[in-house]
Amino acid sequence: MTKPRIVVIQGPTASGKTTLSIKLAKHFNGEIISADSRQFYREMNLGTAKPSKKELASAKHHFISFISIANSINVSDFEKLALDEMENMFQRSKIPFIVGGSGLFVRAITEGLHRIPEIDPGIRKELASLYEKKGLSHLLIQLSELDPDTFQKIDKNNPRRVVRALEVCLGTNKPFSYYTHQKLPERAFSSIKIAIHLPTKLLYARIDERCDEMIAKGLIKEVEGLLSFRHLSSLNTIGYTEFFDYFENKCTLNEAITKFKQHSRNYAKRQYSWLRRDKEIQWFDFGDYQKIQIHLTNKLN
Repeated sequence: MTKPRIVVIQGPTASGKTTLSIKLAKHFNGEIISADSRQFYREMNLGTAKPSKKELASAKHHFISFISIANSINVSDFEKLALDEMENMFQRSKIPFIVGGSGLFVRAITEGLHRIPEIDPGIRKELASLYEKKGLSHLLIQLSELDPDTFQKIDKNNPRRVVRALEVCLGTNKPFSYYTHQKLPERAFSSIKIAIHLPTKLLYARIDERCDEMIAKGLIKEVEGLLSFRHLSSLNTIGYTEFFDYFENKCTLNEAITKFKQHSRNYAKRQYSWLRRDKEIQWFDFGDYQKIQIHLTNKLN
């Protein structure tokens, strides 16, 4: 019996994933599962580039604004919720369209997660304190000694991932790679993966334009209303941290806006690096809707 299929749409921030996914979901009788972890939270709207009310009404979306920032969700929680929702779609003969820029959350759906034991939260706090005092380079030295394999592969500019790998090493007395090398169970569905590519100049122009649009719509006011929650991990993200610094008089407004745009461009570069590692992805140029539609028609039939 043929496995049910899902369509995965990825690409860097501001690459047009939302518009494309809605057109495709409507054409192929699908529903959209957001795998953008920043869009899960009700209170974070402008800074996360959520679909508009009109866009949300034009195709069925799942996992947008479904929890509060006070109730964080991890990737394992999301995996369970998304798989349950997808099973419901399969039973209704709907095609799930997985859309988002959070690569780890997409991978949780398509490949599954390595099961890692619960780690004492105190270890993460100690590592966070160490990061604040001695910087990322100190943590990387420690990781290189405890887990050389993970050290070679990890994004060395991503403190969260470095801390996560280290806390597992320290909390389980085994290398993080011990868990990540374990074979994952096979999925009961097959994934058709596509991604959008844009020339760098066009992508950066779109990012800058979108940042300006967010600010014009009231992003700074949205951030101001969340100041009392800035300690939450969900708000430790682009579009919020830069303006928290402004409200705390750590920088001027112009400096905050400049950092917002630069951090968004840097994020897009990291997204490209992540996606290029997945050899199953079929790349399409920005705006190539007809080619994408033909490709999916061939794959889904």
